Amino acid sequence: MADASRVLLGLGGCVDYELKLTADVLERLIAEHGITAGELTPPTTVASERDLVVSILGYVARGGGGEHFVVSAPALETFAGRFPHRTALGGTSVRAGIVMSRLGVPSTLHLVSVDDTVRRLLPPDVDHVSSGVEDALHPHLIVQYDQGLRIRSRDLDITAPAPNRLIYVNDPANGAMLLSDDLGDRLSRAEVFLISGFNAMRSAAQLDHRLAELRGHMRRLPPGAVTYFEDAAYHEPAFSRRVRDTLLDVIDVYGLNEDELQSYLGHPVDLLSAAEVADALTAVHALIPVPTLVLHTRYWALALGDRAADHADALDTGTVLAAARYCHGDDVTDAEVDRLRRRPRRPESVAFAAALRQRMGEAVHCVPGYALDVTNPTTVGLGDTFVGGFLAALARRGTSGPGGSDRR
Repeated sequence: MADASRVLLGLGGCVDYELKLTADVLERLIAEHGITAGELTPPTTVASERDLVVSILGYVARGGGGEHFVVSAPALETFAGRFPHRTALGGTSVRAGIVMSRLGVPSTLHLVSVDDTVRRLLPPDVDHVSSGVEDALHPHLIVQYDQGLRIRSRDLDITAPAPNRLIYVNDPANGAMLLSDDLGDRLSRAEVFLISGFNAMRSAAQLDHRLAELRGHMRRLPPGAVTYFEDAAYHEPAFSRRVRDTLLDVIDVYGLNEDELQSYLGHPVDLLSAAEVADALTAVHALIPVPTLVLHTRYWALALGDRAADHADALDTGTVLAAARYCHGDDVTDAEVDRLRRRPRRPESVAFAAALRQRMGEAVHCVPGYALDVTNPTTVGLGDTFVGGFLAALARRGTSGPGGSDRR
């Protein structure tokens, strides 16, 4: 078996309660809580089940996705109990590790808490270390909804314009993000290092301390090791810049999705307009001046940087696996992945990729997404699955390939 220490995935993980929204339950909740159309603005604090329903309805109305801290952990349990739901492992690093295991690439997870559910569901070739001093379980609520979901109750009449997923969290372990004392030793043997999870922290002083600790551990990374940072929706939005400013000079590849892109810009972007996306990439790359910027969306995935084309295989692997999860969920088989590879790409995405290349030249490499028509798609974990595929390709290529840095 290959050496799991070559790939270190951090910094936290979780147990998820995954559910699919249904109109009948939401309509009962709207009536029960007396919710009206005029309230569908994002609540500043999600402190009750009523706040949670209002937040969810606002996202469904615009087909959006997001992640939020919830003051009341019982509200999450209560809401989850109203729907059939499944228990799964979550967090970018954990899902990426599971995807990499499927591709025959072992890894080591840095976790902040474990329990018997984590031990039972992790693949045998995914090693783990936990900074938690005792077992703990703080489930995250993962809410999926389908395009066309229609909700009619009181004065509300909402139809989801697109499928998406929402994440609601009350997780003290990920909020503290303790780092293992031996993280530096483990990084000294790593060729690929994934950083994710700081978005769950809520204390500025604690965040600054963790970031300083992490930089200290990262000095042990070997020359040529690749550090991949995956962005996320921050529970405290101001912390996003704090993390970027501290870590930018030690990040080789910075990944984000369309929601995060548009959040940085403060306006929507037509993802099939080469002109709009080119302007958006220029603006975001000025804000995040890393060697390689990776943007993964529902239509395509791309790399921007001096050696963008070097990541063609990684982009394609991530795109294929995310599409397979969208179609088949956790139960996807190798045969289904192989069949999907032979499916046509979306014509509009192919045209977009060509137009963007003509506009931006070799600075960008764009992989079009697949033409998919799925009745009940899986919308949770698609970005994490993309990251897992991308990192698996990097690990297979080895540190002799492009992308690594000795800037540490």
